[in-house]
Amino acid sequence: MNGERLSQIGIGGADLGRRPFKEAEAIHYGLEHGINVVDTAESYPGSEELIKWGMTDIDRQQVFLISKVLPSHATPDQERRSLEGSLKRLGVDYLDLYLLHWRANADLTQAVAGLEQLKQEGLIRHWGVSNFDVKDMEDLLKVPHGDQCFANEDLYNLTSRGVEYDLLPWQAKHQVGFLGYSPFHAVGWNYLRPTKVLRDIAAAHDTEPYPVMLAWITRNNNLVTLPKAATVDHVKANIAAMDLKLTDQELAMIDREYPAPTKKVPLEKI
Repeated sequence: MNGERLSQIGIGGADLGRRPFKEAEAIHYGLEHGINVVDTAESYPGSEELIKWGMTDIDRQQVFLISKVLPSHATPDQERRSLEGSLKRLGVDYLDLYLLHWRANADLTQAVAGLEQLKQEGLIRHWGVSNFDVKDMEDLLKVPHGDQCFANEDLYNLTSRGVEYDLLPWQAKHQVGFLGYSPFHAVGWNYLRPTKVLRDIAAAHDTEPYPVMLAWITRNNNLVTLPKAATVDHVKANIAAMDLKLTDQELAMIDREYPAPTKKVPLEKI
């Protein structure tokens, strides 16, 4: 992605902390076995500290570490304070990618100016945004240095395909990377329930439906998806999904079950 070698499947940090030891163990296992992207945010209570535990004895340079700043902190001074807090909780001295978590009423000119300054100082390597739609991205490009946006992170899964209609093509055209969060969750944080089609495809590959969902999301090899890491077994299944190739017939079956958008759809968020 834009010159960075990223695993197609990363580790999402939202909603961590229910079973800290198992989750830290899962993160560590993933980082030792082919995953190199970890995503978190200042607004995820305890997530950054837990990821610090999971990165114990892991070569920092082998991890593409992402965190996010709240839009209420999207000014140069407050971005710096937020970043310093995240770095301390994560136990690192720089981030690979720092995202504006959502737009809200953030002044994009101020937000980008602060992010660019942090980048120039080496405290972050790249910056980007999250929960931005096409109009938001167009507005971003209008501000000074807005074209330096590395990536946009949005909800993307079988039941939330609206980004395929216009946002994914727009980002590909403008060379803005795409990160997809919550591959297993519908809007409202409800787990997606595998249909018979998904169960049948999974059985054909001697796996479970959730790796099939991940293989479907990464089918075009041009984005990173970020499932949560709750247990080592979950991470093992996620890693296996990176080698799972769906046939054209299976992709067509999934499209019939979960149709692609045929018109503009409002950006879905969790």
